[in-house]
Amino acid sequence: MTAAADPDSSPDRQPETGLRADAERNRERILAAARRLYASHGLGVSMACIAREAGVGKATLSRRFATPEELINAVFADRMDAYAAATAEALADPDPWHGFTGYIHTVCAMQAADRGFADVLAMTFPAAKALEARRTEAYNGFLELIARAQATGHLRADFTPEDLVILLMANAGVVAATHDAAPDTWRRLVGQMLRAYAAPGTDPPPLAQAPAPIALYRAMARLTRPAPGPGGAAERPDGR
Repeated sequence: MTAAADPDSSPDRQPETGLRADAERNRERILAAARRLYASHGLGVSMACIAREAGVGKATLSRRFATPEELINAVFADRMDAYAAATAEALADPDPWHGFTGYIHTVCAMQAADRGFADVLAMTFPAAKALEARRTEAYNGFLELIARAQATGHLRADFTPEDLVILLMANAGVVAATHDAAPDTWRRLVGQMLRAYAAPGTDPPPLAQAPAPIALYRAMARLTRPAPGPGGAAERPDGR
């Protein structure tokens, strides 16, 4: 009697460790592709486009990340950690007003560096539990920043947490509109808003130079054209 063949020893069957390694490589390729596309095009990039950029099939992408929220949660986990850390750093500043203004500038700079993250900070993703937990942590720290800065008399008494949300939404729009034609425009916006937040008699941070008129014209003209997809042509909502 001959021994039954071990199904795992078949030359046509890949060892389980190989399957796991392939799965991990695919996951990393998907995350890298999503980071690139989100950073340059924002969160409007379709899952199909991300799969093409990563060189995997739609089914493979779906197995790793069943929904866009799951992918967004994985891609921006480290950035949300940095977002929360920025709050802790600001709270450690012995000058509450300086800590407040530094925090605003840091967060808006994070938006400017990554269009995808600009969108993340201006939106909510209830299904992305880890991401939203870090957002809540940062928000609670920001409430303390506000209270401290107002206690010094440097931050206007009528400033509310919702004013930060408004600023992040506005900054996301400015970053998206000017990122190629006038990429430093966000600095001017933030500077003007910090002047508005300062109580009378408080010295605001230095104001960045206004963008050149021709640069703003180019940004405005760009808004009238369809946004190019990762391949250079205007992308359809379905990613084709």
